[in-house]
Amino acid sequence: MATGWGSILRDEQLEEMARQAVDRALAEGVLLRTSQEPSSSDVVSYAPFTLFPSLVPSALLEQAYAVQMDFNMLVDAVSQNAAFLEQTLSSTIKRDNFTARLFDIHKQVLKEGIAQTKEAAKILSNNPSEGLALGIAKAWELYGSANALVLLIAQEKERNIFDQRAIENELLARNIHVIRRRFEDVSEKGSLDQDRRLFMDGQEVAVVYFRDGYMPSQYSPQNWEARLLLERSRAVKCPDIATQLAGTKKVQQELSRMGILEMLLPGQPETVARLRATFAGLYSLDMGEEGDQAIAEALAAPSQFVLKPQREGGGNNLYGEEMVQALERLKDSEERASYILMEKIEPEPFGNCLLRPGSPVRVVQCISELGIFGVYVRQGKTLVMNKHVGHLLRTKAIEHADGGVAAGVAVLDNPYPV
Repeated sequence: MATGWGSILRDEQLEEMARQAVDRALAEGVLLRTSQEPSSSDVVSYAPFTLFPSLVPSALLEQAYAVQMDFNMLVDAVSQNAAFLEQTLSSTIKRDNFTARLFDIHKQVLKEGIAQTKEAAKILSNNPSEGLALGIAKAWELYGSANALVLLIAQEKERNIFDQRAIENELLARNIHVIRRRFEDVSEKGSLDQDRRLFMDGQEVAVVYFRDGYMPSQYSPQNWEARLLLERSRAVKCPDIATQLAGTKKVQQELSRMGILEMLLPGQPETVARLRATFAGLYSLDMGEEGDQAIAEALAAPSQFVLKPQREGGGNNLYGEEMVQALERLKDSEERASYILMEKIEPEPFGNCLLRPGSPVRVVQCISELGIFGVYVRQGKTLVMNKHVGHLLRTKAIEHADGGVAAGVAVLDNPYPV
C-alpha cells in the first residue's frame, strides 16, 4: 500500500490532505487535552489518527463482531463464578499486590452479600458514546429511582475527557443526570444508608461508571477505601470488582485451557468454538513443571513470545531481550506467577500516514489492533441487553512493540473492509 500511495500522491498532496483532515478532526471534536495541561481544556489538540482507513479483511471484521457478544457472556460467567476466580487467581494474589487488593474487596462484598436488589442490573461494557449510554441508561432505569444519578469516577488529570463528555451528553439527552468525581471525593463525601444505597453530595447514585481505578498508581489508601464503599453499595457498578478481576491476564490464560470454556458455558458448543478460534497461545508461569517448560520455550525462541504482567494499559508488556532478562531473573522465583506468557501475534504490515501534532506527514509501515465495543445488561438471571455497538482500530508504526493511544504510541484508525 505504501508503494501505491507513493506513486499516486506527491508529498505536497499528502500534506494538503493532512491539513484538511486535521481541521475536520478539530471541527468534529476528535480532541485530547495536552500532556502539558491535562487538567484543563483551555488548550487542546486533535487526537492522533491515520490519514487513510486501513484495509481489514471483511471475514475477520465479521468474525470479530460475531464473537463480541460471546465474550460478553463469557466475562459475565467468569465474574459470577466466585470459586473459579478464587482458584484461578490464587497464585497471582500471593505475588501481585494490586490484584490481591482487588480480590480482598471482592471477598468482602461476597461475605456481606451483593447489595443490588432484584431490580438492579449489571453492565460489562466499554463502547462508543451512544452505545455505552444506552447500556447505562438501561441500568439506571432498572435501578428504579427516577431521582438517582450516574456517578462517573475519573482522574483530575484526564486528557481523554472529551470521550467521557460525549457519554455524559448522551445520558443528559435522556434526562439522566451525571456527576464526575474522583475517588478522593467519594472518600470525603460519599456514604451508604442502612439499605446500602449510595449517596454522593446528598444525592442517590444509581450507576457508578469507572473511568479510573485500573492501575496501581491510581490507588492511594484513601482511594482503596472509596472503592470498597462503592462496591459495597447497591448501585450498579460498571464494571464491578468481579468483572474487573475477570479481565486479568491470569484469568485470560486459564480460559485457554481445554475444558474451561465448556465448564463456564455448558451446552453451548458453537459459542465455545467461536471464542476458541480467537485465542492465541497463553501459558501459565506458576511454579512447577508446566511453568518451567513455558519459560524454557520462551528463552529458546524469544521472538515468538510476549511476557505480560497483570496490568491494563499500554507499555507494560516485555518483548525480545527485555523479556529474556526478566525471565532469567524470575525463573526461580515465585514472583513469576504474577506474569503470563503469550504467543506473539505477527500481523501483516501495511502503509499509512500517522497524523500527530508536530510530526511530519509521511507514509510508514504499520500494524493494527481491532477491538469491538459491546454492552451487556443482566437483571438477576435474566439477560436484558447483549449487543455490539461499534469498533476501535488502533494503528502504530511497526518499530513499536507495545503501547496504545494514551501511551503516545498508537493512533486512532478506521477499518476499510476488503
